[in-house]
Amino acid sequence: MKVLLVSIILLFSFICSSSEEHKSNQETDIKPGAYQIESYIDQLKGKRIGMVVNHTSMIEETHVVDSLISLGIHVTKIFAPEHGYKGKADAGEYIADEKKDLASIISLYGKKKKPTEADLQDVDILVFDIQDVGVRFYTYISTLHYVMEAAAENDIPIIVLDRPNPNGFYVDGPVLKKEFSSFAGMHTVPVVYGLTIGEYAMMINGENWLSNEVEATLKIVKLENYNHNMVCQLPIKPSPNLPNLRSILLYPSLCYFEGTHASVGRGTSDQFQVIGHPALKENYDFSYIPRSGEGAKYPKHENKECFGLDLSQIATSQLIDAKRIDLDYLIQVHKDFIDKETPFFIDNNFFDKLAGSDTLKKQIIEGLTSDEIRETWTNDLIDYKRIRAKYLMYPDFE
Repeated sequence: MKVLLVSIILLFSFICSSSEEHKSNQETDIKPGAYQIESYIDQLKGKRIGMVVNHTSMIEETHVVDSLISLGIHVTKIFAPEHGYKGKADAGEYIADEKKDLASIISLYGKKKKPTEADLQDVDILVFDIQDVGVRFYTYISTLHYVMEAAAENDIPIIVLDRPNPNGFYVDGPVLKKEFSSFAGMHTVPVVYGLTIGEYAMMINGENWLSNEVEATLKIVKLENYNHNMVCQLPIKPSPNLPNLRSILLYPSLCYFEGTHASVGRGTSDQFQVIGHPALKENYDFSYIPRSGEGAKYPKHENKECFGLDLSQIATSQLIDAKRIDLDYLIQVHKDFIDKETPFFIDNNFFDKLAGSDTLKKQIIEGLTSDEIRETWTNDLIDYKRIRAKYLMYPDFE
């Protein structure tokens, strides 16, 4: 057994570069928590294990579930978040339960979002290993919340195998107001919160955000060689519509458009790298046509030519250097809609859920500049950064 574990550690690596050094391509060998099997396998031996995982839960080319089973660990349940165990379902698509070998795969994005007492009857320990992107409305942290809550209520310890945050090198955006909590944003944090999934789990516990102020018995298996100055190229796209680092870096700025009638490229190969709408033909020369496909069965404006902005050629170094959400895309396209028959905002309050309040929509309608809007975030961000500092496990960005 010891020889096998040593070989695993030597083979598996994760490459990240400093946000200050990206132009020189200096790289650091990062080891996520999952790769460090020797740090947690003894706690799993002889226990019935529930795994909260998806397609990103890999140890190089082997899924963490298969790795643990091959080492004699008894996996009884698998819990899958939005996009499903294989990570191919559309955003918001209902995911049904299924089977994998001898284990049941329980969907946490179907008829329920939280494991039930019955789901956990044959589970002694829960293990959470999912690649996050460090953005409030990315729902894997909401799944983390409900899993931690269920674990606490059923006296089951939970182990979080930490992974790097590709947007973990800055903090920015409006802080969510409690009355606007939803599965697309459950906690009073900014859009870009600057924590790894392990640090975030500690914050959920430490800030008493679980129902009835229950507290999970929590262990974090830390990353090796990681700090918050780093920007990581993820080896696997974390969801169907974040295909590369550029889309992940643009996601905090462009996801707001999901609450509008504009498209952000679902149904193309440049998801979250283009913005458009059929009504903007007179405003822009660039165009694209969304088509139905995996991860986008029914894309917005399917089979219609959308005109707008092409961000697919922006250098990732430019986005990294900015270290901020860019509201100018939102402000510009909103102005382009003013004289159109089609309204800009979808009338279902989803934009406000993404923004975390109804303030941003009002500010855009009133014509505030991005700098004027950003100024209104200042005090809340200062307060949040004080909270965040309590849960940092890695050297912080400067």
